[in-house]
Amino acid sequence: VQLQASGGGLVQAGGSLRLSCAASGRAFSRYTMGWFRQAPGKEREFVAAINWSGGNTAYADSVKGRFTISRDNAKNTVFLQMNSLKPEDTAVYYCAVHGGSTAPRNSVYYNYWGQGTRVTVSS
Repeated sequence: VQLQASGGGLVQAGGSLRLSCAASGRAFSRYTMGWFRQAPGKEREFVAAINWSGGNTAYADSVKGRFTISRDNAKNTVFLQMNSLKPEDTAVYYCAVHGGSTAPRNSVYYNYWGQGTRVTVSS
């Protein structure tokens, strides 16, 4: 599985961005997809996850109500809509694949990772 994340950029606080992650492989529709982020000097942290059908999602408390994860299995793509962005959302955002059917928050359960896309939120 290969993942290509895109959509990052520079935005003012309160603005919005939509990240995309395109996956290769015919089994995409069976995978749980996750988004993680890593800010400078900090450990990688969970942001959101969505199971294969989209019926099970999970969010970090810090983004709940502001971010929405979704997927289009026909296009092998997962999205992260980020609204009401804050400077503390500044990070490199990574998409990842979990081979099971749940939506885990721990990065150790994710087997494949994209290269990351940088999001910078200015105050």
